[in-house]
Amino acid sequence: MLKIGKLTVDGLEDGLVTDNLNPRVSFSLESDRRGTRLERAVIEIGNKTIETKSQLYIPLDLQLKPFETYAVRVTAYDDRGESCTKTVKFETGRLDTPWKAKWITDTAYRFIQKKTSPRPMAFRKDFAIGKEIKSAKVYATAIGIYRMQLNGKKIGKDFFAPGFTSYENNLQYQVYDVAEMLGKENVLTATVAGGWAVGAFGFQRKNKITAPRQAFLCELRIQYADGTEEIIATDPSWQVSTQSPYSFAEFYDGEIFDARLEIDEIPWKSAGLERVKIKPKMMAQYGAPVREQEHFAPISTTIREDGEIIYDFGQNLAGGVKFTVKGRAGQILTIRHAEILEQDGSLCTRLLRTAKAQVIYVCRNGEQTYLPQFTYMGFRYAGVKGISPKDIRVEAVALYSDMRRVGDFKCSNELVNKFHSNSVWGAKSNFVDIPTDCPQRDERMGWTGDIAVFSPVAAYNFDTSRFFKKWLKDVAAEQGRGGGIPTTVPRQGFTFPATMARMAVDTWGDACILVPWAEYRARGDQNVLAENYQTMKAYVEACVFWARLLSVGKNRYIWGGLKILHFGDWVAPGIGYKGWLSRFPWTATASLANTSGKLAEIAHILGKKEDAEKYRKLCKKVCGAYVWKFTDGNGKLKNEFQTAYVLPLAFHMFGDEKQRKEAVENLVRLVRNANYCVGTGFPGTPHVLFALADNGKAEEAYQMLLNTECPSWLYEVKMGATTIWERWDAVKENGIADLDAGDMISFNHYASGAAADFLYRRVAGIEAIEAGYRSFRLQPVLGGGLSYAKASVNSPYGIISSAWKIAEGQFKINFTVPVVTSCTMIAPSGHTETFSNGSYEYTEAYGE
Repeated sequence: MLKIGKLTVDGLEDGLVTDNLNPRVSFSLESDRRGTRLERAVIEIGNKTIETKSQLYIPLDLQLKPFETYAVRVTAYDDRGESCTKTVKFETGRLDTPWKAKWITDTAYRFIQKKTSPRPMAFRKDFAIGKEIKSAKVYATAIGIYRMQLNGKKIGKDFFAPGFTSYENNLQYQVYDVAEMLGKENVLTATVAGGWAVGAFGFQRKNKITAPRQAFLCELRIQYADGTEEIIATDPSWQVSTQSPYSFAEFYDGEIFDARLEIDEIPWKSAGLERVKIKPKMMAQYGAPVREQEHFAPISTTIREDGEIIYDFGQNLAGGVKFTVKGRAGQILTIRHAEILEQDGSLCTRLLRTAKAQVIYVCRNGEQTYLPQFTYMGFRYAGVKGISPKDIRVEAVALYSDMRRVGDFKCSNELVNKFHSNSVWGAKSNFVDIPTDCPQRDERMGWTGDIAVFSPVAAYNFDTSRFFKKWLKDVAAEQGRGGGIPTTVPRQGFTFPATMARMAVDTWGDACILVPWAEYRARGDQNVLAENYQTMKAYVEACVFWARLLSVGKNRYIWGGLKILHFGDWVAPGIGYKGWLSRFPWTATASLANTSGKLAEIAHILGKKEDAEKYRKLCKKVCGAYVWKFTDGNGKLKNEFQTAYVLPLAFHMFGDEKQRKEAVENLVRLVRNANYCVGTGFPGTPHVLFALADNGKAEEAYQMLLNTECPSWLYEVKMGATTIWERWDAVKENGIADLDAGDMISFNHYASGAAADFLYRRVAGIEAIEAGYRSFRLQPVLGGGLSYAKASVNSPYGIISSAWKIAEGQFKINFTVPVVTSCTMIAPSGHTETFSNGSYEYTEAYGE
C-alpha cells in the first residue's frame, strides 16, 4: 500500500507561520512493495494545481496574502497506479504589513550599572470581549526576551522569545493562537527581561549592546464571527511596571522571583513610546524555538551540614530546576547549579567564573510550582537551601531548540554508545537558539569554530534545517566588508576580530561553508548553498588575501602571518595555548585547501562553471604548496604532529599516491607512539578516525576510538561524563577534577564530539552518495571487536536503517531503503549490490 509519510511546508509538519513569499512542499513515501517509483504528484492549494515528479522543496509559487491559512493537498501516484493523499496547513504572517502597534517601554527607567542586567519590565492591557470570536492571534516581539500571559496562563510553549539574532539586521516575531484563552473580561500581560539585547552578555559582560532598555511590540488581532476585526495594539494605553514578581533575570546570574506579588497589587503606570534605533528585517519565526524537552528526576539526594540539599540528576544538561513546594509567605529558597561536585560533596561553582547561576524564589503560602522563564543553567547537580526535603519535589528540565531527532546509533560496546549519547547531549545543551560553546559559565556565545567541526554529526542526529538557516542568516549579515567572518555569531558586542574588516580566521570562519554543506548533504536542499554562496565566496577570497599578503611564489598559497589572530590546533592535548596558536600555518593552509575545494564543488552544483574551475585550481595549488612547504616531498612532515597529517589526508591534499601512503604510515606511527590517544585539536579531531580508516588503517582507527586512556573519548566516558568536555583531562585518573588547570574547564563543550560522525558513516556504514540520500552507500567498516552495530537516519525520503552483526562465522546485515531511493550495499568481502526500496537481509561468511 502506498502512503505519504512526512508532509512538510518549509520543514514543518504543522504550526508553520511564515513570511516566506515562496514556501516549499516536501513529502516522503512509504510502500510495502519493493521497487516502488513515484510516477507523479499533484499538489493542490486553493485554485492552483501543480503537477510534479519531485518530492522535495517544491515551490508553491503563490501570491500569498497576509494573515491567511492555506491548506496544501498532495496526491502521489506510483508506477503501478496506486495513489495516496495527505493534507498539511500553514499560515502566513504579516508579509510586511505595517504594524499598528508601537514600541512601548518605561521611558523613566534608567539602567546605568555595568556587567549586570536590567530589572524586567511588565506590560499590561485590560480589555473586554463582547462578541463571538472566530479567531484571535497574538503577534509579538521585543527588545530583550519576553513571556506573555493571558488571564494568568502562559501563552505558547516558547522560551527566550523572540530569540537570539543579529538584532541590527534580523528580528523574529512570534504568532500565538489565543482564541481558546479569551473570556469576556481579559488581562493580557508581558514580562520583558534584558536577555541578549540589553542584559549582560559575553565573558566581558557587556550590557545595553542593542538598546539602553527593553521594549515591547504586540498586536492581538481578533476576527469576530460577524466579519469584523479588532486589533489590540501596544500604545500608551498599555501600562508598565518595573515592580513585577521578577526583580532580576539574566542568563548568567539567574533569576529572582517573588511569588507573593500579584499583578493587580503592584504599581502600574502608563507605558511610553520607545524610539527603537535599530531597523532590522522583522519576520515571523523562522528558527527552531527553545522549548521544554526531557525531564529528569534526581538519582540521588544528599543533605549537607549547612542544610543545603544536593540533587544529582544523572545528566549534564542545559535548562532549569522545576520544583513544587509547600511554602509559607516570605520563605526564601535559593537554588544553585553546578556540573560537578567538589571533593567534599559541595557544588563546584568556581568553574562558572563570574556567573552566579542561581535562582532565588520567595514563596507565597501553600503549594506552588516554579520553573525559571528568563534564564537557563548548565548543570547536573543542584543545591537547594531554605526548605526541608520533605516539603519540596524537584526535577531537571532540559531546554533547547525544538529540532526533530532524525538519527540514532547503538553497538555492542556500551562505552561507545555512551560516547554517542554524550555527543547528542552536547548538542542538545548547546543548541539553545544558536549553536553555543558551553551552557554554564559566563560565555554561552555562538563560537563559529565549534559548529564548523560539529555540523556533520549534528545533521545526522537532528533535523537542523531551520536551526541552521536562522543562524546562517546572521553569519551572512555580520560578515565583514572584506569577507571575514566573526569568531562568534551573533557577535553581540564581541569584536575580535570583526574590527578588522578583511580579517579571516581559519576553521572558525569555515563555518560559513561547512555548515551549509553539512545541511545540504543531509537534506539535499540546494537553496542552503545558493543563499549562502556569496558569503562563502567572499570568505574564501578573504582567506586568499591573507595568504598572499607579503608573500611570493608558492608561499602565496601558504596561509601564515599573524598567528595571534588565529586559534591553530585549538585544545590539542599536551601543548598549551602557545602551542595551539603556533600550528596555525598548517591548520590555516589545510583549511584554505578544504574551503576552496568545497566552494568549487558547490559552484559546480549551482551551475557556476567559471567559479568552479577557478576554485578547483586554487585548491590544487594550495594542496601542492602544503606538501612543498611542510613535508620532505616523500610524505613525511618536517614538523610532525597528528593534525598536520590528518588534515591533508582527510582533504585529499597529497597528489602523489606514494606520498599519501607514506603520510598514512607516519600518522600511524605518531598514533601508536601516543598509545592511540587523541593528539588533535579542533581542526583535526573530526577527521582523525576517517584519516586512518579510509586509508587502510581501520584497526588503528578502532584502537583510537576504543581507547580509555587520557586523552580519548572513552576516557571521558570512563570518568563518568554524560556530555563532551572542553579539555580531555578535566578529570584526573584518580577521579578528582583538575580545577587548577585555568578557567577553560567546561564539562559540556560539544566540539570534540564531532568524531561521533564516524559511528554513523563508518561503523554503521550509512553515508549519502547523492545529497539528501536519494542514493546512499551502506558499507560498514568492521573492527574493534564489535559484534553488532545498528543505526537509523530519518532522511527526507524516509527512514534508512542498518543493523549488522557477526555471529558463528557469519556477517549478517538487515537494512531498509526508502521509496524512490537506491542503496549500494558493500559487504566486508567486497560483494556489492544495489537495492531499491524495501527491507532486506544479506549474509556472508566472515572470519576475523
